[in-house]
Amino acid sequence: MKHLAALIAAVAAVALAAPATAALPVGARAPIFTTDAALGGKQFRFAMKSALRKGPVVLYFFPAAFTKGCTIEAHEFALAAAEFERNGATLIGLSADPIDKLADFSKVECREAFPVGVASPATVSGYDVHIGAGKTMTNRTSYVIAPDGKVIYALTQMSPAGHVSGTMDAVKAWRAAHRRR
Repeated sequence: MKHLAALIAAVAAVALAAPATAALPVGARAPIFTTDAALGGKQFRFAMKSALRKGPVVLYFFPAAFTKGCTIEAHEFALAAAEFERNGATLIGLSADPIDKLADFSKVECREAFPVGVASPATVSGYDVHIGAGKTMTNRTSYVIAPDGKVIYALTQMSPAGHVSGTMDAVKAWRAAHRRR
């Protein structure tokens, strides 16, 4: 019995540590949305369609503002925000949290470096990033969406590790491929 419990725990640990399949696969068309967002505590409307006109969009979903993993991830994205911008990408995080909470999160944890917005039920459904029972909550999924609206990178895993580096690599690869044209 003791060995069976240890085996189950080991299998669960490996399953939780391994990246899960992203909800939208590479090559899929990303849903277009407009939502309430905040940057440095100031609220505004974010329109995915407008952002895609400027270049690729790094869109990451996170479960809940001011939680340990989401704070770690926000800090990592904040440190990389200027590099995303230099590479022509728009960065935004989405959570099902209310806009007032996200406005505070954008000031404190996002370090006023990039916006976070409300993942509406329609957006959560469209990107198929729902977790949790009862209330709408998103999993931790990061995408890079090319200006043509297609997903060029996707990662779903509950650990914040790898989300920034993976999206940055995808943005740089996209930029390098499109400079040659």
